[in-house]
Amino acid sequence: MKSYSLCIILSLAVTVYCAPALPVTVQDEGFAESYLKNFFNLTEETGPSIRRGISPVSRKLSEMQRFFGLQITGALDADTLAMMKKPRCGVPDGSIARFTTFGNSPKWNKNILTYRIENYTPDMSQAEIDDSIEKALQVWANVTPLRFTKLYSGTADIMISFGSRSHGDYYPFDGPGGTLAHAFAPGPGIGGDAHFDEDETFTFRSNRGYVLFMVAAHEFGHSLGLSHSDDPGALMYPTYAYRNPDTFVLPRDDVNGIQYLYGSNPVKDPAQPGPEPPTTPDACDSTMVLDAVTTIRGEMLFFKDSFFWRSYPQSITPQQSLITNFWPNAPNNIDAAYESQQSDRIYLFKGRRVWAFSGYDLVRGYPQRLTSVGLPRSVRKIDAAVYDVESGKTLYFVGNYYYSYDEARRTMDQGFPKRLDQTFNGLNRKVTAAFQYRGFTYIYSGPYMFEYHLRSGRLYRVLRNSYFLRCTNF
Repeated sequence: MKSYSLCIILSLAVTVYCAPALPVTVQDEGFAESYLKNFFNLTEETGPSIRRGISPVSRKLSEMQRFFGLQITGALDADTLAMMKKPRCGVPDGSIARFTTFGNSPKWNKNILTYRIENYTPDMSQAEIDDSIEKALQVWANVTPLRFTKLYSGTADIMISFGSRSHGDYYPFDGPGGTLAHAFAPGPGIGGDAHFDEDETFTFRSNRGYVLFMVAAHEFGHSLGLSHSDDPGALMYPTYAYRNPDTFVLPRDDVNGIQYLYGSNPVKDPAQPGPEPPTTPDACDSTMVLDAVTTIRGEMLFFKDSFFWRSYPQSITPQQSLITNFWPNAPNNIDAAYESQQSDRIYLFKGRRVWAFSGYDLVRGYPQRLTSVGLPRSVRKIDAAVYDVESGKTLYFVGNYYYSYDEARRTMDQGFPKRLDQTFNGLNRKVTAAFQYRGFTYIYSGPYMFEYHLRSGRLYRVLRNSYFLRCTNF
């Protein structure tokens, strides 16, 4: 009997804030054991309760927690259970690596591949679907010797179709939500084919639905031989993430994976190299300069490029995610961020604009100009912002100066801007991020962080920026 490697891409339903931890039930324990058997090769049971951390259950829980960047406890905690209950791919995630290939690394033994779109979804125009599919394949052609030719009849290497529920391949879809699509690894017959769930809403560019280009580009990675990556910035990460198709560049991890199978593009003009593939930031990089840091309802958020790390008191392991996974309307590469406890909102800044979010919803009327928070028109961007809980003021850092904004009165305080060294002793370099935690104000400057007591103006310590953002390499 012929066997095939199948991969399914799924939607990611996520919330910014931690829900209260609920007791783990017997049903949860059974669900978790089934999950570990399906996706992490748990082959034997050693006791009645998964929460007791009895090996090999504990070992498999640790393996799963490591893959998803959770705190490694070896026990079934609330975060682990929540991750297990997210819609996900049907392919096991047991290998802990960046890019991976299917077993025995199947690949096409030719560089000219054909594809055919068998039918079309009514969600989009035929022209939009054709464009999305063509550009999704081109993502991989740009960095390899692979070339794709469209067929209008007959059997192609990659057959593309839309279907719902049972659609002829023994891997039925599950209705709206959950699985979005699946694809088969290279090979004869159904190998290489990609199927999309007709019960989903696919879009051309809008983030109100699933962008077909993004879903298809991921699936075609499987059609060419790539499995999943545990790099949250990779296109081949198991869960769906919205990204702007017009600015999308294949991340470095995916480039490494596909070139491992097929090599690089031999005809690429070295004089026109194109944009550099983005690399996922590493919390263990001691030279990294963070874009912004803020708190949000007891959690800490650390921003860098298109990503942020989420850290909270119960965990020593920060969880990394794309910014757009939480706030689809947010910009990347932000300049500053802060949480206002006055309005219970988080504010993100980039250039001359500010975005306000309540939870993960963009507040109506935003983004707005910097002048909406009292800054003069001459300010083109801010370097950092921090909300002072005690005074109810927000401090905006611009070059060698800072402003004080009264959140309640919605006016800038008199006498500002002031020079940094008037208030922050020893701070004579550009501020890159700032936040407050447990009564202290932390001002980042490059890879260093200055710990102040704002009321007294006293500088207590100078720390590396990794003091709160822990390195998780083991």
